[in-house]
Amino acid sequence: MGQHTPLHDLHLALGAKMVDFGGWDMPLHYGSQVDEHHQVRQDCGVFDISHMTVLDLAGADAQALLSRLLAGDISRLQRTGQALYSLMLDAQGGILDDLIVYRLEQGYRLVVNAATRDQDLAWIEAQCGSLDVSLRERDDLALLAIQGPHALERCSDLLSPARAALLRDLPPFHGLAEGDWFIARTGYTGEDGLEILLPAEEALEFFNDLVGAGIAPVGLGARDTLRLEAGFNQYGQDMDRHTTPLEANLAWCVAWEPAARDFIGRPALEAQRDAGGAERKLVGLVLEERAVLRPHQGVRIAGVGEGEITSGNFSPTLGKSIALARVPVATGERAEVEVRGKWYPVRVVRPCFVRHGKALI
Repeated sequence: MGQHTPLHDLHLALGAKMVDFGGWDMPLHYGSQVDEHHQVRQDCGVFDISHMTVLDLAGADAQALLSRLLAGDISRLQRTGQALYSLMLDAQGGILDDLIVYRLEQGYRLVVNAATRDQDLAWIEAQCGSLDVSLRERDDLALLAIQGPHALERCSDLLSPARAALLRDLPPFHGLAEGDWFIARTGYTGEDGLEILLPAEEALEFFNDLVGAGIAPVGLGARDTLRLEAGFNQYGQDMDRHTTPLEANLAWCVAWEPAARDFIGRPALEAQRDAGGAERKLVGLVLEERAVLRPHQGVRIAGVGEGEITSGNFSPTLGKSIALARVPVATGERAEVEVRGKWYPVRVVRPCFVRHGKALI
């Protein structure tokens, strides 16, 4: 039996199909994964993502620690509420995890992946040394994501006046506290929306309020097809410690300046960059024929070499199969994918298929 979020019994009552995800029992869908996908693209839905790990860092050396830990430049967070998507790397430049860090009034808040919790905590604690840093895991909180083009207006009607006012004035990729709630304009679907951290004992009532207002519950199945359409990497599939940011379409997450900032993995990344860059890259694939692209299917590019699909699925928005694949850097606009022993032609595109409900391919 896996770990349970505070909403586990409610998921069962709503008829969710539960699956193991990173050691947690989580809802895959509540009846129709495709309907839930369309609900988020066309209106809005609510996800229970309380399995994610939330860490609060404080102390005089918190910024110095994050400057060393992250490939991104934490000094860019000048104001309370600003957020940064970044990566933790090992000494070889491999990706240990991806995360979001928020600037708090006192310190920082990190949201990291559930499956990497133990290794992340051990890694962060190992880097603290004698630094003046306190690290607190916020397992007293639940985390809900309300995503979709109507998420802000629909959710505002259910919030207190103070929280609704905060949300109304909150810019994208910012997060601020109101009382013991923390409201952020972030998400993992390619749609507008918000994520709310709130006391675990208040999560059940608020989730019920959302569902009662017609904001449908959405499971991990639709979350995966939504993030794939948006071209977002998933840790453990599209990137891991054997992959560098330059090989995962995440070079934009690396802050090379200031040159004196010695973040973990920098020498290895500089060596890869100065040697001409990565030999592999992450691309998008679009299959025009009737078949489904899946992880680990082989990719071949005539005259160039071979690759492999990292994430693949049927896109409900586009009505065709799409994938992310790691291929040789010289790959052009065409390739082939092996599906059940047969090779199918695919288009190679930038790895962002749908954003804000609009097809980009």
